[in-house]
Amino acid sequence: MTKLTLASYPHLLGFERLDQLLERTAKSSDGYPPFNIEQTSENTYRITLAVAGFSESDLSITVEDRQLVIRGRQRDDTEGRVFLHRGIAARQFQRSFVLADGVEVGEAQLENGLLHLDLSQPRPDAVVQTIEINKGKRG
Repeated sequence: MTKLTLASYPHLLGFERLDQLLERTAKSSDGYPPFNIEQTSENTYRITLAVAGFSESDLSITVEDRQLVIRGRQRDDTEGRVFLHRGIAARQFQRSFVLADGVEVGEAQLENGLLHLDLSQPRPDAVVQTIEINKGKRG
């Protein structure tokens, strides 16, 4: 069976990297932590992750190769403690979001166990380019 990719379609030129991004996104995480994505205006978005128990120093936010990566790692502070029941695990995570060209990551806020990340995508200027046809011989 042949795998269809965007590069398989002759009218989609230069989309090879998009194939790679789609494949990388399909492999991402196990569903933890849960998150919301909301459109806050025509050109702005907000990603909210439920990160209860994580402090600012436990979290890192980076943009790597057009991919927003949020990582969380809690310190193990259980030494000397005896748990009768442990339902809250100190769990690490990595959550990734592929960003379109031009998407900018703005402010990040941590409040009440929710990490908010604001993103914007300025509307690109419409560009019309006229290509002149040269007369003459090829070669």
